[in-house]
Amino acid sequence: MSDPSDSAHHTSLETSIALLETMFDATHGGILVLDLNRNVVRYNRRFLHMFGFTADEMDRGGLDGTVAALSDQLEHADRLLGNAERFFSDPGAEIVDTLRFKDGRVYERFVAPHRVDDRVVGIVASFHDISQMVRTEQALQYHRAFLEKAQEVAHIGSWVAELDGSEQLGWSTETHRILGVPIGESSTRADAMVNFVHPDDRDAVRRMSESAIADDTPYDIEHRIIRGDGAVRWVHTRADVVRNEAGKPMRMVGTLQDVTDRRLLEDQLRQAQKLEAIGRLAGGIAHDLNNALTAIVGYTELSLDALADGHPARPDVQEIRRAAERAESVTRQLLAFSRKQLLEPRVFYVSDSVASLGRMLERLLGSGVELKTAIAEEVPPIYGDPGQIEQAIINLAVNARDAMPNGGRLTLGVTLADVDDAFAQAHRPMTPGLYVELSVIDTGEGMEPGTQAHVFEPFFTTKEVGKGTGLGLAMVYGTVKQSGGFIFVESELGKGTAFRMYFHPAPKKELTSGPKAGQSSIKGTVLVVEDEAAVRNLVVTALKAQGFRVIPASSGEEALRLGAAEPNIDLLLTDAHMPGLSGIELARTLIKARPNLPVIVMTGYTDDPLTIDGAREPVVLLPKPFTPKDIRQKVELVLRRAVS
Repeated sequence: MSDPSDSAHHTSLETSIALLETMFDATHGGILVLDLNRNVVRYNRRFLHMFGFTADEMDRGGLDGTVAALSDQLEHADRLLGNAERFFSDPGAEIVDTLRFKDGRVYERFVAPHRVDDRVVGIVASFHDISQMVRTEQALQYHRAFLEKAQEVAHIGSWVAELDGSEQLGWSTETHRILGVPIGESSTRADAMVNFVHPDDRDAVRRMSESAIADDTPYDIEHRIIRGDGAVRWVHTRADVVRNEAGKPMRMVGTLQDVTDRRLLEDQLRQAQKLEAIGRLAGGIAHDLNNALTAIVGYTELSLDALADGHPARPDVQEIRRAAERAESVTRQLLAFSRKQLLEPRVFYVSDSVASLGRMLERLLGSGVELKTAIAEEVPPIYGDPGQIEQAIINLAVNARDAMPNGGRLTLGVTLADVDDAFAQAHRPMTPGLYVELSVIDTGEGMEPGTQAHVFEPFFTTKEVGKGTGLGLAMVYGTVKQSGGFIFVESELGKGTAFRMYFHPAPKKELTSGPKAGQSSIKGTVLVVEDEAAVRNLVVTALKAQGFRVIPASSGEEALRLGAAEPNIDLLLTDAHMPGLSGIELARTLIKARPNLPVIVMTGYTDDPLTIDGAREPVVLLPKPFTPKDIRQKVELVLRRAVS
């Protein structure tokens, strides 16, 4: 007869086993149990579902069949068998690895020993589907990489400073680049970024941060930083404070953008606008000064013509003339600065210009710089504007002086260069042939190749802020190009700089202009229009002395009235800039009724090209200041051309 207690114990055991079986099959992960002989002892329904096996396939194939069935599905099938073999050789080992399927599934596998009474009798492998978690991580990595790339393209970094007491700070990769700090070498303390702020800007940045944390004042500021490599840059920082439900600040999230280049462009724009305003002022001053100089120069010439060689007043008048010539040089510089200098191209010897500049350059360069000239003989003339070329030489000389703060030597050279094919190929767009070479060579600090590549660009300067506009060499380049020439720079750090300009030679026969000696003078009626009385009287006096009939007018409106009443006007000689009706507007009106009327325009500068619609001949310029001789020659030349 059986013991009732044994029956109860058996029932309880069966119940426990049934419960364990239910739990075994109900677990979310797949489970596979093997004995030490590689036989499949147990598996749950989740395992079959995860790997796509049936119970019959598992019972027939065993472990080797399972591995074989999965070999084509896994990215690294050898891991499944390799790690299993590792466990069979060391049954006490625990293994955690990942199975990646070619269809995108990712399972985490945990293998542990199956022990009974502390004796290893087999292994238990559990599998968990982590595909969604991996996909989420991959998406996060993709978006993180996308964000990093976007920050790199936009040059905007990001940062997060914890305000919850942990004092943690996180930087993006672009923030590291902007601050010049290698990734992994940055401090994780929230106040670390303040150390990069320029000392003069730290108080402003701190006040901005404190206000944002205290009352949500917008955090938006531009300030300087000192990068890890010591370079000073400008950055634009913006941030928001993140608060919890109670309104307590938890973190500050911000962006950092390097705006140095933008600020440089803004500074250049402001500088250009300032230069434009100063240029207009300089042009106006030069215009008024030219009117005064025209009267001074003209009347001193008339006085010298009237004074005998031994007259006691003659030296004084000559000194006045020399002072006026020096003032003319000032107006030329003012007009060159304002870019309103009249272009007067002609054939001239550049060697004469270099020789005449010697004395002025010696004063300009100072005692610490030795000036030498090397002018070859029989160098042909060139075609260009002598004043512009001389200004280019002056600009280069000033740059050379600044490059020799401790003194040195400046050499101006003029020679005839025979450019061969090899030199022309290395200095495009030059072509082989003969050129007049003008060189400006110093023994100064020199320039590195990167600087040489940008030296002729507008606004590019190596000088300190406030000590250079970056326009000097750009003006030199433009002057040389306007003259049909070429300019190149050769330099080496510590060995000085050489600027070499090449101009096409001009035929010597073109040097002569105007009426030849002994040629008969031509006479006629000239309508003279000038609002400045001193200049008008000078012109009238000079022309009447040569037998011209002169009709003077003090304004464009008066000239129109006089012109309507006078049918015989052979030439209009007018100032370009006058109150009311300008000289150009006057000429356009008169030419409508007199298409063949020649026009000479007196001016010290011009904003726009002086063109007159309907005129048969181009406008002839008479630059101020001028002398009575200049007036007579220009008038006779134009009238002779009109009747020829």
